[in-house]
Amino acid sequence: MLTLTHVSKTFNPGTITEKRALKDISLELKEGDFVSVIGGNGAGKSTLLNLIAGVHMSDSGSILLDNIDVTTWKEHNRAKFLGRVFQDPMMGTAANMSIAENLALAYRRGKKRGLKWGVTHGETKIYKELLAHLDLGLENRMDSKVGLLSGGQRQALTLLMATLQKPRLLLLDEHTAALDPKTAAKVLELTDEIIGRDKLTAFMVTHNMRNAIHYGNRLIMMLEGNIVYDVSGEEKKNLQVSDLLQKFHTVSGNDLANDRMLLS
Repeated sequence: MLTLTHVSKTFNPGTITEKRALKDISLELKEGDFVSVIGGNGAGKSTLLNLIAGVHMSDSGSILLDNIDVTTWKEHNRAKFLGRVFQDPMMGTAANMSIAENLALAYRRGKKRGLKWGVTHGETKIYKELLAHLDLGLENRMDSKVGLLSGGQRQALTLLMATLQKPRLLLLDEHTAALDPKTAAKVLELTDEIIGRDKLTAFMVTHNMRNAIHYGNRLIMMLEGNIVYDVSGEEKKNLQVSDLLQKFHTVSGNDLANDRMLLS
């Protein structure tokens, strides 16, 4: 479904600020995989996600999506395959447009558009049903500007928009990191429900070890631009935070110094 082969990325090569962000990464995601990616600051998690999304171009290697070589494709060309939810709740939606208008943009993504603009009665019914399922009361605020929503409401809406057309791959870039714990838990539950219901393939970057263990069928740990641990199936189900801490110590020779990764 997604295959990365010998992918590397260095920022500012040949300068004093040179940073080898990814080092010869090879990775394959199968159809229906829900992969959580864990690692400390600078581990390469977000760089890897951005390479998949086309935000950055790799220095070497190849990226195949549905057996199509997208290695040199720009971000907007890859977008037709991808859904994405960002860390910042302000991204992914148009603040000055209504909830219904934002959903209409997502609903019509990839379809031919004529000169006529407006949310049809049929679309309104669909959007209300989808919003009601979020259980946030947004179905009664269809005409509200998205900029007036709370961070959690906005992130839940962004998640809905990103999955409305059932993308081939859903990218989640620490999409609950800016939310309070209660709201973050709600958005994660919605994420898990939508991925399971629509049988999506998902790649979720997170700092939180407990969330990485609890969600998805596969867990990847990154360190200094390398994948140092890749676990799935029953082994992942039986993981404890202490196991990840021990693994981190084994591969790095250091104890973890990042409290965000231990948050419950």
